[in-house]
Amino acid sequence: MSRENLYLCMGSACHQLGVYEVLPKLQKLIKEYALDEIVELKGCFCLETCSSGIVMKYKDRLFINISPQNLEEKFIKEILPCVQGMG
Repeated sequence: MSRENLYLCMGSACHQLGVYEVLPKLQKLIKEYALDEIVELKGCFCLETCSSGIVMKYKDRLFINISPQNLEEKFIKEILPCVQGMG
């Protein structure tokens, strides 16, 4: 089974908002919730939602207003259910 891409915006606005702090935390959460087999984390260029904080994309769904401080909560409430096919 091929893995779906989970994109993390690495554009300049997200870079300034702390995307490089989010990245290692995100990698840890993916391992912690055993999603390595389901998703492949990839960096991408601007997702054009620069005014909405750090953004991630899974399939056609955007997750916005991510920060190093709220990543875990957003991951558990929004991203995880979506990746597991429940959201």
